[in-house]
Amino acid sequence: MDGTGVALRVSGAVKRYGAVTAVDGLDLDIRPGTCLGLLGPNGAGKSTTMRLLTGQSRADAGTIEVMGYRIPDQSKQARALMGVVPQQDNLDIELTARQNLEVFAHLYRVPAQSRRAAVDWALDLAHLTDRADTKTEKLSGGMRRRLLIARGLVHRPKFVLLDEPTVGLDPQVRQELWSLVDGLRSEGVTVLMSTHYIEEAERLADDVAVMSHGRVIARGRPSELLDEHAGRTAVEYYGTPQRLQEVQDIATAAGLPSRRNGPAVSVLRADRISAEVADKLGDGVHRPASLEDVFVLLTGEVIE
Repeated sequence: MDGTGVALRVSGAVKRYGAVTAVDGLDLDIRPGTCLGLLGPNGAGKSTTMRLLTGQSRADAGTIEVMGYRIPDQSKQARALMGVVPQQDNLDIELTARQNLEVFAHLYRVPAQSRRAAVDWALDLAHLTDRADTKTEKLSGGMRRRLLIARGLVHRPKFVLLDEPTVGLDPQVRQELWSLVDGLRSEGVTVLMSTHYIEEAERLADDVAVMSHGRVIARGRPSELLDEHAGRTAVEYYGTPQRLQEVQDIATAAGLPSRRNGPAVSVLRADRISAEVADKLGDGVHRPASLEDVFVLLTGEVIE
């Protein structure tokens, strides 16, 4: 890594696909040993960003450095220090769980004398020790997702890219993997995690970057983003569509942010609601504001 204390630096990155600009002047950096959660609606440029970082796609403009290595010119050196957990399942279904891990341990040059221990560690990490000799095609979807994660970590990388890491996993396994990410950070591993689970970003990320239209439009600790955009409390109001529109109109006139939330309208920064405005709004249900509120305010979209 370079002497600047930055594990990842992206400056002015642009990636076009014909008339579509998927990444548009992206600036992004991550401090070593921290976890950055990358949030954004479909089409925001998250997956394209991941491909640029791994050298699978070449940027049309800008510069990218991972652990001090320039991408794509020094992708080979950078990839040796990286672990990648892709969104799509690309496991070899003809190989057993153990064999899949052995192949990657070999590709990432885990020393021969340490390879068995590394594979055993990864199998235990994924709770697949009892399925080590089962062909991958016979594993359940959740097991295969866990194997993908284990494969990306078998060589003990210093920088990990997690692209939607817990999609398809049951809540118990998801909690276990959250503990794993916490453990990686405590060992000084840098993590970039793209996720559709806002709770995941709130729980794990030191910093959150919200992407929209190929750019980062907000960045900070979850608490900082709440303070800046939504406040700490909200009030939800229910009723007919006409009633919900009335609530939004009252909030807008009072200078308060609001958002539709299923069958309700949430008025944010509830601590700033005056007695006069509260009388106009009527009865509502108080709740803590969340990172999802920030996300919807900034992007106008709900993560499905």
